[in-house]
Amino acid sequence: MSYLVVIDSCGELTEDMKASGHFVSAPLTMDVDQYHFVDDETFDQKEFLKRVKESPNCPKSACPSPQFYKECFDRDYDHLYAVTLSGALSGSYNSAEVGRAMSLEEHPDKKIHVFNSKSASIGETLIGRKIAEYEEAGLPFEEIIEKVDAYIESQVTWFVLESLDTLRKNGRLSNFKAFVATALKIKPICSSTPDGEIQQVGQARGINKALVKMVEMAAESAGHMQDNEIAVSHTNNPERGQMVLDAIKSRVKAKGYFLENGRGCTSMYANDGGIILVL
Repeated sequence: MSYLVVIDSCGELTEDMKASGHFVSAPLTMDVDQYHFVDDETFDQKEFLKRVKESPNCPKSACPSPQFYKECFDRDYDHLYAVTLSGALSGSYNSAEVGRAMSLEEHPDKKIHVFNSKSASIGETLIGRKIAEYEEAGLPFEEIIEKVDAYIESQVTWFVLESLDTLRKNGRLSNFKAFVATALKIKPICSSTPDGEIQQVGQARGINKALVKMVEMAAESAGHMQDNEIAVSHTNNPERGQMVLDAIKSRVKAKGYFLENGRGCTSMYANDGGIILVL
């Protein structure tokens, strides 16, 4: 069976995913004051981070349009999927669902499914890779949906941010709390909830201590990982990302491990130096 997986651009595509021909990235767009960025191959991470840091305003993002998703779903494949940012954090999931409905209106026999990742960034990547794994194994469409849904429920996204700037600017963190955390060098350790929202689960003084604690917490909560991959996404700090990947690798045995540089939407929220761990 032929298949295509559309992943919104908050999810990174690894080099082997790009080369496979089975994946398409649906670009989000971001605005920082008068500067407009498209989260595709033209995205300049360093320029974007510079503009975000210099601006007193919160950067804004827009999800891919339903028309973009529809055009992907209209393509000639037996099975079509989309993987989107958590529906609790973005309109990308709803946009993909509208695109799916538009495509089915014209092609009612198409097999199309939209997955709400309940995650972001590298979490979406892992879900896309799991779809491909099941497709390559020749599983039926309905069974793939069932198994991937179960995988999504088992997945946890962890992250530590170097800067709380964007969270402060968009109102997710009070100015006072952000100021105190910055002044005391306190770094919150956060994770995803089962519904795909963000929760703070710990904190530590200093980025390195926070990362060590995050890895310890993630390792303690990890279940059976021999059939799953573990991934780390970093924002403009590959050394820090590799340190976290090596640390979790020494504690949790998994099917595979990989490290990716965060795309535009990840860069917007994680800021310079942020680390995301998904298992």
